[in-house]
Parts: sequence; C-alpha cells; structure tokens
Amino acid sequence: MKKLVSTAFALGLIIAGAASAADGTPTRVRGTIDTVDGQVLHITGRTGEKVTVTMAAGVKVSEVAKIDISAIKPNSYIGTAAAPLPNGDLKALEVHVFPESMRGTGDGHRPFDLGPNSTMTNGTVGSVVGSSDRTLTVKYEGGEKKVVVPADVPIVTFEPGSAADIKPGAKVIIFGMKAADGSISTERVSVGKDGLTPPM
Repeated sequence: MKKLVSTAFALGLIIAGAASAADGTPTRVRGTIDTVDGQVLHITGRTGEKVTVTMAAGVKVSEVAKIDISAIKPNSYIGTAAAPLPNGDLKALEVHVFPESMRGTGDGHRPFDLGPNSTMTNGTVGSVVGSSDRTLTVKYEGGEKKVVVPADVPIVTFEPGSAADIKPGAKVIIFGMKAADGSISTERVSVGKDGLTPPM
C-alpha cells in the first residue's frame, strides 16, 4: 500500500511538470479544504482564491509528514524545491525525502512554481556538509546541483493516507488537470499530516 500511494504522488509530480496533456492542462492546487461534497472538494487556496476540485472514484491519498533534517544522508533520494543563489547554487525552500521504493522517481532538474525562478530537483544525495545549515550535492541523470538547506527549511516524507484524511480543515496539495472549461479534476490528493501544510 505504501509503495502504491508513494508512487501515485510521484507520478503526480511528473505529470504536473508536463506542458500539456490530452485531457487538460496540468495544474497544482495548494490550500485548505473548506467542505467536501461527495467527490467534490471546495478549497481556499494559499493566496485566498476559491477552487473546486473533483476527485476521481478511488482517489489515491497520501500524507505528507514532517521529519528531521538528520534524515537527509548520503545516498538519500530526495526532491527539493529551491531558489537560485547568486553563485549558481540553490537554496532549498523545502526537501522531501522519498521512501526507498520511490528511488529514481522524477529524476532531473526542472522549473517549478513555488516561488520566483524556483526549480524542482530530484536526485541522489552525494555529500552532506554542515550540522545546521547543510550543503548537499544532488546528482541526477545528466547533472548535479549544490543545494544549501537552512535549518528552518521544512523536511518531509510521504506516508500512506486514506479517504478519512480528506476533510474540512485539512491542508492539501493536489496535482490535477484543468479542462478547457476551467474545471479541475484529480486522481490523487496529498494531505498534510497532523495539520502540516505541505511545503512543496
């Protein structure tokens, strides 16, 4: 179950990075669930916008759980949304440590939408330097990035979730598809565990 849920979330990351798809345009929804009406979620986005998302039957649910920065070790497989530094390195905005079953998922470096000029880098940690603010080398097919991870940056992982986690007040990130009429649908929902706001 854990592998299936984690893989579903990872596939969401990949799909959401595509430019277009036959059944719509990939889109991300970040916010708090206001109400649940059957398969329809009414969400207030992080910037206050109101969004409606229709969940597919059998929607896959994962929990985003906080872990300690010490979980980042050499050979960990991670993803990190980051912002560019003047010297060409990256400053992490968040780091998600993938379970071993997800190693290799979404490998690479690409634009992301968490902030101005932000990127998403998925790869294997080479070295870890520092005990508070840590500097990582993240290696992926065709390249390598150096990422500074400040001590206050959120570090998370993914755990299996259930439909019971989809409830008013839950903080979510959804990788969905927007149709030509503006409607949004999704096959997966990621919920912050214990009130956590998913940082990615």
